[in-house]
Amino acid sequence: MKWYKKDQHFLTDKQVLKRIIEYGEIKSEETVLEIGAGAGNLTLELAKKAEKVIAIEIDPELATSIPVLRNVEVIMDDALKIEFPLFNKVISNLPYSISSPVTFKLMRHEFDFGILMYQYEFAKRMLASPGNKDYGRLSIAIQYYADVELLEIVPRTAFSTLPEVRSAIIKLTPHQPPYKVQNEAFFMRFIKAAFSQRRKKLKNAIINNAGFLGIEDDSIKELPVRMQEKRAEDLSPDELAELADILFSRKHSKKSNKIK
Repeated sequence: MKWYKKDQHFLTDKQVLKRIIEYGEIKSEETVLEIGAGAGNLTLELAKKAEKVIAIEIDPELATSIPVLRNVEVIMDDALKIEFPLFNKVISNLPYSISSPVTFKLMRHEFDFGILMYQYEFAKRMLASPGNKDYGRLSIAIQYYADVELLEIVPRTAFSTLPEVRSAIIKLTPHQPPYKVQNEAFFMRFIKAAFSQRRKKLKNAIINNAGFLGIEDDSIKELPVRMQEKRAEDLSPDELAELADILFSRKHSKKSNKIK
């Protein structure tokens, strides 16, 4: 097999593959989406359980090497650029270089749950809670859309081409957001701004990103002082949501006044 990019690590450990299938609890009538099917090691196991497997693989040589099965549809394309067909579950050893964008793309779809392989360091950020050094924008954004559960840590030796780091199998179960925000897009921009300078007090991070947020510098005066003086990493997601709502309300009201 030819030499592939650094993020293409093919899972070959039969016991890990077996456990992934068990975690998936696949029913015979279900359609499973696989992103980054590679050489088809996982695809073959999924096909034994599911009614249909939709395997997405961007590499033409790999895509054509996946065995032809009646219940496997191979899509040779970029997972970030195509529309996902309907599916019940997503079970994949994701290409690590697209972990973040493909996960957030999945969050725009309805499905039961996902069993997904990530770099362990990335997985820790997904799981992190306030006060943890791994807690940040990714933790808040992912947990806003889904429950995140660590199923197991996978050693480097489980892959044919050894990755430089350990991997982790994560279960993602979409849920209704645990708290409400006035404007979801603004909230996501706000947490990006808040954690862009994570060692600074929150008020400084907001002031330095006022242009990015589309707010005026003096908007900071509207926020509770006790929260301004903290770092973003010390605030819970719902506290950050409260601050985002205050800033969005002020921004929206000023915009309305200008139109009048």
